[in-house]
Amino acid sequence: RVQAVESGGGLVQPGGSLRLSCEVSGIRFADLTMGWFRQAAGKEREGIVCMIDPSTITYSSDSMKGRFTISRDNSKNTLYLQMDNLKPEDTAMYYCTDCAWYSDGYYPDYNFWGQGTQVTVSS
Repeated sequence: RVQAVESGGGLVQPGGSLRLSCEVSGIRFADLTMGWFRQAAGKEREGIVCMIDPSTITYSSDSMKGRFTISRDNSKNTLYLQMDNLKPEDTAMYYCTDCAWYSDGYYPDYNFWGQGTQVTVSS
């Protein structure tokens, strides 16, 4: 079965950076369109970004474009999310998941995800 393990979260001050990782097993990672979503306490999940390759990336929201950068290493079955200039409103549990095409781009398809990694932005 497919397993995803997210890591790299933590407590960071506003303006700080974190790099999240997601290692996937049980499926041919290189064939997947992968992405990230987050869920803050008491709120609905929110898609962040999806990626096939460096030339095919879709951000779900402009608010994270320019601050969040997705990348992947298919040789390590691992997806990354570099997060810079973090804001308190970025506080949430972050998850990786598969993505699919939805009319105007790739967006999270939520067929699998891991336990998540907590990101807390606070001074």
